[in-house]
Amino acid sequence: MRDLLQAARADLRYEPIDKRVRASAGADTLVDTTRAVLLWEPRRICPIYAVPADEIRAELEPAEAIHEEVPGVLHPGIPFSVHTAAGEPVTVNGHAGFRLADPELAGYVALDFDAFDWLEEDDPVKGHPRDPYHRVDVHQTSRPVRIEFDGTLVAESSRARLVFETQLPTRFYLPREDIRVPLRPSEQRTYCPYKGEASYFSFDGGENLIWCYERPLPDAAPLTGLLGFWDERFEIQLDGQRRERPGSELSQVMLEEFGV
Repeated sequence: MRDLLQAARADLRYEPIDKRVRASAGADTLVDTTRAVLLWEPRRICPIYAVPADEIRAELEPAEAIHEEVPGVLHPGIPFSVHTAAGEPVTVNGHAGFRLADPELAGYVALDFDAFDWLEEDDPVKGHPRDPYHRVDVHQTSRPVRIEFDGTLVAESSRARLVFETQLPTRFYLPREDIRVPLRPSEQRTYCPYKGEASYFSFDGGENLIWCYERPLPDAAPLTGLLGFWDERFEIQLDGQRRERPGSELSQVMLEEFGV
């Protein structure tokens, strides 16, 4: 999966979107356009917005280029200032932008997603823009699922839901009634653009390793109130067969991209 993910993201890609996109900083709306595109620089796994320069309501000022080499997959934890496409950095009202050199994107400027508040039509966009090629499929299963942590039984169920998400490991979500250890609520929160905000739980020996979407986004409604598990930290058996844990690099991508 790791090699496939890297190969699929080797080139500069973009996708026009037929939506009204707005970007604001404080009370100032700096972009209001229906000509935005989703942009993936080479090796970036999440899209950002690129917008026509003539629809930016601020002066574009040249900025100093930062030459930083980062190997492997570029997850959202890698700063916007790290670029793998040709172009020149600019500032937009003091915030980071990148004027693209690709002839098919002439006149477009990519903007640092984290520097602005975004709307698609009238809906807020959090985390990062949604990838139109990313799916989240949730299926109920009666196959037995057993979850252990350092040899201790943590959960056991025959009514789990399996989440199959594009280019990501299968995740297991179980009813609270099927948890076999006492849980402690945590203050930690993460946000997934496809599933919503997750709250976390700890147990003796494991901190913030179980999460829950109490009010998920519509695509993840079947997960409401169920508990998900870090496959990378637990021993999971499905149908009596122990599953191989996801690789360490992919696990880091998961953590940085989606939180869960």
